[in-house]
Amino acid sequence: MITRSDDYVEYCRETAKHANDPHDLALRGRHLKQITKLIHERIVEAVELHAGDELVDIGCGDGTLLRMAERAGTRTAVGLLATEEEVAVLQRAGLNVKQGLTDRLPIEDQSASVVVCNNVLLVVPRQKIPASLREICRIAKPGARVFLGEIPFVETHDPTPQVTSRREMLSFLYRERGLRAWFGMLRRMAYWQLTGKPAVIRSGTEVSFYAEPEEFIALARSAGLELVRYWQHDHPPTRNNYLLRKPN
Repeated sequence: MITRSDDYVEYCRETAKHANDPHDLALRGRHLKQITKLIHERIVEAVELHAGDELVDIGCGDGTLLRMAERAGTRTAVGLLATEEEVAVLQRAGLNVKQGLTDRLPIEDQSASVVVCNNVLLVVPRQKIPASLREICRIAKPGARVFLGEIPFVETHDPTPQVTSRREMLSFLYRERGLRAWFGMLRRMAYWQLTGKPAVIRSGTEVSFYAEPEEFIALARSAGLELVRYWQHDHPPTRNNYLLRKPN
């Protein structure tokens, strides 16, 4: 019997426990390091990150943006991750990171001139979005630039198979993902069997929040943020990026 969990925090925790490379925390696959770099280069350009800025990167992944900030000469650059396990991976790499969730940011009031939260809010439960946006506004200095990226504007369906047995899961992986994925799952199942751990699939792909631009802009405005501009994300093209600011 296989059960399924859409708890994204637990998914992040399990990923960190088995991470062999900090880029595993970017959740894009190691072969997509260049994509991660390109995305963050565009974020740096969008927020006009420069020397003297104080950056907070919410959901900082593998720390790519923090490294870029250091090279740009920012005054401070702190990243936030959902679990202590992820924090430990990046701290070993020498980065300034803390554990924190979007609706409870461990950051002082008005301490960031740039706030980035990319590919994060889509996994936050909808009922926590208003509080998360208020927290982002709280930590931002007056005049701060705020980048909120990869916000889906259409409902998406989780591609993870809805299976209940090990046989079904192995059959799906062999058919859809190939022998390597099949063998990886077989090893995981053997581990579950040997350790007596429950067979739980943590997909990490469930989208909890999406909003049309009008709705998301209204939510941001209610939290105290002003829209500068928004544009369609390249891939997937069903998401938007938003550049906002906190009024002076």
